[in-house]
Amino acid sequence: MSAVLSSSSPPNPNKTLWEKGDFSRIAESMRESGEALVKQFGIKRGLKVLDLGCGDGTTALPAAKLGADVLGVDIARNIVAAGNKRAKEQGLTNCRIQEGDASDLHELKDDSFDLVVSIFGAMFAPRPFDVAKEMVRVTRPGGRIIMGNWIPNDPTYVAQLLKISSSYSPPPPEGFISPMTWGVESDVIDRFAGAAVPKDKISFARDTYNFNFPGTPSAFVTAFRKYYGPTMNAFEAAERNGRAADLMKELEDLFTRQNQSTRKDATAIPATFLRVTVAL
Repeated sequence: MSAVLSSSSPPNPNKTLWEKGDFSRIAESMRESGEALVKQFGIKRGLKVLDLGCGDGTTALPAAKLGADVLGVDIARNIVAAGNKRAKEQGLTNCRIQEGDASDLHELKDDSFDLVVSIFGAMFAPRPFDVAKEMVRVTRPGGRIIMGNWIPNDPTYVAQLLKISSSYSPPPPEGFISPMTWGVESDVIDRFAGAAVPKDKISFARDTYNFNFPGTPSAFVTAFRKYYGPTMNAFEAAERNGRAADLMKELEDLFTRQNQSTRKDATAIPATFLRVTVAL
């Protein structure tokens, strides 16, 4: 599937956001937790897995290592290229990543996958009701959907990072639906109800994801400033308003406060997320 836009198409702001910077540089801090999380999914050899908003393969590659036949889909061309490069380097011929939009998977057939996974991926796609319908459509009867979603106003790391960044950014366009609403159980239930999934087929659990960075909290903030689209946008807006130093201090305070590493040259930060499991 390709979501490459023609020259006459208006730019997709979501695509522009995630092609900005180099998300792989942030994803490096997520590898260990991604691998540990995938081991909990009950993956067996030959299972057909779709990983939506897969980035450069933080969960897709570990699933392939466990023997699954994995298709990853991401909206950003540079991230897709990075993921396929990682899969090739690791000899994972059972994992491929292609460009696409979680809101519109029209080139994927109905009932194609045993397991659809999206860990901090599809939550950022626009049109959340369409995202839910598409995930359900491509999952076979008896299959599962597993999402990992950040939780609005959660006191831990990522929710606070995004909250601080948004406070320095321009207001979103009219009609914008916050990705963080995927961390609200009632919203998740409503979206899957729109795809004819009853409430009793959906279960929720609070879980923890760990970020590990080989440097100080301040250096980790700098990596976000240089490579992570939402934080890059926040700093650009803050610089226009003469507030970049304020944003830097807020983020450094957050990262330092939440850092649990005992080493001065390392950062280890846990973040709470909502794990959603849908049984079809």
